[in-house]
Amino acid sequence: HLLFFLLFIGPFNCSASYSRATELFYSLNEGLPAGVLIGSLARDLRLPAAGGQHHAAFQPPLSFTLASHGLGGQYVQLDNQSGELHTSAMEIDREALCVESSGATVLGGAAAVFSASPSSESCLLLLDVLVLPQEYFRLVKVKIAIRDVNDNAPHFPVPHIHLSVPENAPVNTRLAIEHPALDPDVGTNGVQTYRLRDNYGVFTLDVEENESGERTPYLIVMGALDRETQEEYVTVIVAEDGGTPPLVGSATLTIGISDINDNCPQFSDSQLNCTLYGNSSLGTHVASVHAVDMDLGSNAQITYSYSQKVPQPSRDLFHLDESTGAITLSSKVDGDSPRLHRLIILGNGPGCIPAVITVLVTIIKVMTRPPEVVPRFIANSVEGVVYLKELEPINTPIAFFTIKDPDEKYKVSCHLDGDGPFRLSPYKPYSNEYLLETTKPLDYETQQLYEISVVAWNSEGFHVNKIIKVQVLDDNDNSPVFSQQLIELSIEENNVPNAFLTKLCATDADSGERGQVSYFLGPDAPSYFALDKTTGVLTVSTQLDREEKEKYRYTVKAVDSGFPPRESIATVTITVLDKNDNSPRFINKDFSFFVPENFPGFGEIGVISVTDADAGQNGWVALSVLNGSDIFVIDTGKGVLRAKVSLDREQQSSYILWIEAVDGGDPALSSTAKITILLLDINDNPPLVLFPQSNMSYLLVLPSTLPGSPITEVYAVDKDTGMNAVIAYSIIGRRGPRPESFRIDPKTGNITLEESLMQNDYGLYRLLVKVSDHGYPEPLHSTVMVNLFVNDTVSNESYIESLLRKEPDISIEEKQPQISIEPTHKKMESASCMPTLVALSIISLGSIALVTGMGIYICLRKGKNHHKADENLEVQIPLNGRINLHMLEKKPMDISNI
Repeated sequence: HLLFFLLFIGPFNCSASYSRATELFYSLNEGLPAGVLIGSLARDLRLPAAGGQHHAAFQPPLSFTLASHGLGGQYVQLDNQSGELHTSAMEIDREALCVESSGATVLGGAAAVFSASPSSESCLLLLDVLVLPQEYFRLVKVKIAIRDVNDNAPHFPVPHIHLSVPENAPVNTRLAIEHPALDPDVGTNGVQTYRLRDNYGVFTLDVEENESGERTPYLIVMGALDRETQEEYVTVIVAEDGGTPPLVGSATLTIGISDINDNCPQFSDSQLNCTLYGNSSLGTHVASVHAVDMDLGSNAQITYSYSQKVPQPSRDLFHLDESTGAITLSSKVDGDSPRLHRLIILGNGPGCIPAVITVLVTIIKVMTRPPEVVPRFIANSVEGVVYLKELEPINTPIAFFTIKDPDEKYKVSCHLDGDGPFRLSPYKPYSNEYLLETTKPLDYETQQLYEISVVAWNSEGFHVNKIIKVQVLDDNDNSPVFSQQLIELSIEENNVPNAFLTKLCATDADSGERGQVSYFLGPDAPSYFALDKTTGVLTVSTQLDREEKEKYRYTVKAVDSGFPPRESIATVTITVLDKNDNSPRFINKDFSFFVPENFPGFGEIGVISVTDADAGQNGWVALSVLNGSDIFVIDTGKGVLRAKVSLDREQQSSYILWIEAVDGGDPALSSTAKITILLLDINDNPPLVLFPQSNMSYLLVLPSTLPGSPITEVYAVDKDTGMNAVIAYSIIGRRGPRPESFRIDPKTGNITLEESLMQNDYGLYRLLVKVSDHGYPEPLHSTVMVNLFVNDTVSNESYIESLLRKEPDISIEEKQPQISIEPTHKKMESASCMPTLVALSIISLGSIALVTGMGIYICLRKGKNHHKADENLEVQIPLNGRINLHMLEKKPMDISNI
């Protein structure tokens, strides 16, 4: 779908010698996936193929770039070399990008513009593309038309639409529906038709389209309407678009039938007959008339009036209530009054001919007058209404009643008629006086008004009623009542200030101000809780911390406004719920453990104590080793640190571990601690003899050597530390002409000459030296053979070597060397090993310094031995387990091969 044409070609006033401005038009559907080819700029501009052979040798390759990278670059991908334009991963939504207006929505500066035409049909993506190099330079205006697809269903702006139709609307009346359906799609994909699911046989829909293409549904009345028959129709209006397949939307349509004054008042009967005794008292109810109008509101208002045909005497005798239609006796019936009254009553409605009813009243003449009842009120009364306070005591007097016969010839009796705690009894000694009084206290909250009648009748059967109304006055006799005596609340810690907790509710059965309730905090409530006096809203003004306090319990009061005021108390309990706001906390940031070397694998090195102030899962802590996990392992639950393998101090004397503690919250919090493990030395290494290096070496000793002169030394080291590395030297076996001539220093290993050498002392001396440490519980030792050849010269070396090869016969002298450093071994207390561990730590530190000094000493000795290499001749020969030393002749021997 490519539309291509050239707008103009002309000079370009910049670096290029010439240029052409070109427009390319493309179109594509909205909602396409990434990678869909929109068009090839190189092909459509008829530019030389990128990388063509006939151009490669003479022209640089073509380059395509967007003039600027705005929002439009999100929707397309331009290949800089081939000029192919594809859709990007950002899906194009036509309804979201294009506004149905004549303006343009700029998304990417000069490089990307979305434009919607006034017809609302076209939506253009405008791109500016630069083509380089200079020989092909041009500015290409790319317009991409976004075609609409039916991806939106019609929808009504409101779910319920109300429409009012007068009941006298003629057939074919058209009423516009104010909330038509909306569809972001355009053209045929927009709303096309409307329909009703149920038209009730009296409605249909029509659609009108204006000049801008907007479609408005109209409701058409197809039949007669009568509100008095059906005042409302409820149906569903459905909007359908023109897509394939079509999409629909619906809303509830309520059609209300408005009333018009099309009905007039009507009486159910045309005539009403009633009778009235001539001795009836004023206000006696005679009859009531009632007319009906089927209309509503003001159209149904009815007033009653006498017809002009009713004579004035009848009007004066009987009162007609124009609102209710009630007829009552308004004046006394005398002897001259007619015995039959014809009352013609009109029922008047707005704009109607009055309805007519005739009431015939027949008056029956009575010769005997009824009894008279004369009240005299004791309690406060206003216009026949007696006012009594609640909680008045029993037998509170209300009124006296005097009962008499006006003709004074009949006996009169009376009684009380009606419900209530009242009693009417004769008041002696008078025969015609009666006292009305209470029989129990009154309760305003139970009943506020009583209506009772004092009925008097004579022996002829004539009676009269005297109606008494008793109004009970409220007193402040009820305390406020909380809906709950125990109010249990909960709130998460770290709440926002002034957080809402609850709304207290207390009711008071009293009335007026006595029933108005105010709320107050009890004296035990913390100051950071607030209770609104009027509304009862309970808030907390500060952040709560569960770790500081988990539960709060205090009282609240509800007080009424009576005098004196009454109150009630409720208890509020607040549980502060935990949040994961505390990291696990180690008891110490640094832990140090002293462990003897060769400690068995998976033995308990120590316990890492960690706590978390949070509760529940937030306070559950898991431990893990961050480094050294191939050697060490930690029990997640108990915090026990163990080594998987046995540890050797000589390989590594200490370990530094980092332990991480992670809680069970979401998100989890963590902390770390440093663990230092120091290995305590045990005596597991015997001394290692460094010099002499072999049991077969020997040293020439001149006979002229002075007593006390150093001859040689035995030098050994021990890999252990402390007392385990303190070495003692001793000679445990001797062989030679006069073997006691040499002694060894037990501390230094230096061998010196004790006595002067004589002529008969010449020969080979073999000294078996024991090198022993002071380890605990069992010292370890090594042995070495020191060979000394006393002679002026070495004339026959092979002869000496043959002597050395023979096993020496030396008796072992087990003699403990006497040195100044003698370790003492104390029995370890089973109750606690801490003092021993501290002492061993000090010894370990001292051993480090000792080893350093010994290393320096070894270096110096090696240099000294190297310097004397020309003076001492050593022959390396093995030393057998059994030593047989052959005595040399005590005279000097000539050895030629020196």
